Amino acid sequence: MVLSTTAVKAEGNAFRCAEGETYYMNVMVSGVEYWFPVYEMFKQAAHSMGCKTAYTGTPEYDVNKQIASFDQVLAKKPAGILVHPMNSDPFIEPINRAVESGVPVVTFAADSPNSKRISYVTSDNNREGAYAADVIAKALGGKGEYGILENPGQDNHDKRVAAFIARMAEKYPDIKLVARAASNQDPTKAYNAVLTMAQAHPDLGALFMPEANSALGAAQAAQELGGKIKVMNADVNGKILDMIKQGQVYGAINPNQGMQGYMGFMLLFLAAHPDLIDPMNDYKRASYNPMGLPVVDNGFAVVTKDNADDFYWDAYLKRRGTKGIEE
Repeated sequence: MVLSTTAVKAEGNAFRCAEGETYYMNVMVSGVEYWFPVYEMFKQAAHSMGCKTAYTGTPEYDVNKQIASFDQVLAKKPAGILVHPMNSDPFIEPINRAVESGVPVVTFAADSPNSKRISYVTSDNNREGAYAADVIAKALGGKGEYGILENPGQDNHDKRVAAFIARMAEKYPDIKLVARAASNQDPTKAYNAVLTMAQAHPDLGALFMPEANSALGAAQAAQELGGKIKVMNADVNGKILDMIKQGQVYGAINPNQGMQGYMGFMLLFLAAHPDLIDPMNDYKRASYNPMGLPVVDNGFAVVTKDNADDFYWDAYLKRRGTKGIEE
């Protein structure tokens, strides 16, 4: 964990942080590139208001370890926490405990809807899945067979998969779901699953998965099988972008990560300073934080060969001139 150092004391401006006021971002699998642009804009919003930020989490895909890291952040008495909960229900108690102690929590990309989190920032996972289905259906000419690789239990991934399947069933009855497997964000599992699917279903024409890591293995298998299977996934990283440009991956749905971070910070700041707003509702009588917004949609993009160059993290970081998650 590295604390950023930008802190500006500006008296008389309500939209400024007090000296040392620090907001934290918390994730699982902290080395995944997806988080980096989220944190970059989390920092930008914070630093423009004289606030400190910290990037935290655990390198493992383990909900118990992520909760432990969340609790470590909470012990530091942060001004607020932006968290991507690996699983919804296990995070109910930790989030509730934070909020009840006076620390606002905003979720992003994945939610814990039954918790007391203040707000949720996400692209519409249902729209993402449906839009991906439209793209693949067009590529298949409205008929054929497809398979699903999934990561059961992660809220946003489950929604993307469910929406993809529902859209296909509703609008494209001549495109059949013939196989699905749990790759759990593991490229090797995805690779083996695709080989098994293709052996059982020689006419397999497309694959969808709700994240990027599985696409690495799926695309490799698809190439070894002749390159006729169209691979579509959600989220991008440098390798996926290279494969899109090379035609090994057909395309990807990518949430606007920067806006997740920027709006996540703004929601946290206002939740930590509820005296700045006074809406016409019953928040005083009911004793709840007036900043509660159920969902903020950060939007998404469809990444293809035509625009892939706009999504490389290293080029973006060079343009920004910062140290990324190291500050």
